[in-house]
Amino acid sequence: MKAASIHELQKELTALEPKQLKELCIRLAKYKKDNKELLSYLLFEAHDEKTYVKNIKQEIDVLFEDMNRDTAYLTKKSLRKILRLINKFIKYSGDKQTEIELRIYFCTNVKLARIAIDTNTVLSNLYTREIEKIKTTFSKLHEDLQYDYKQELEKLGIDA
Repeated sequence: MKAASIHELQKELTALEPKQLKELCIRLAKYKKDNKELLSYLLFEAHDEKTYVKNIKQEIDVLFEDMNRDTAYLTKKSLRKILRLINKFIKYSGDKQTEIELRIYFCTNVKLARIAIDTNTVLSNLYTREIEKIKTTFSKLHEDLQYDYKQELEKLGIDA
């Protein structure tokens, strides 16, 4: 079965009554956990991005506390799990400011956790990719926001 294009879906959704639209949304939310999380974000958290970011940071803190650091392999797995979660939340938000804030927070926590990123190539590459993503997002921000985040980047030792 071939999926319809976004344009076709939009045309069809505008023709539906609100009750039918509601039923479709509920059915989508039941079908997959990501759909349910995105719908929850859009309904309950999209209006207050600061609280959304604060809640994600708390979740990141918990994951860093529970991180298994016995071996570099387990540390890498834990960091990737945290990054998957961060990327999912960034995708839900779609806001560049939220993205750079969460990525900076991740890199800061890696530094604070004293993870030996220099001694392991995989961890080093993982951290370097995040730095590159921060730089890319930073260049897309408004000049006023760039000034605000420039100080945080300097703390991490990143040249913006």
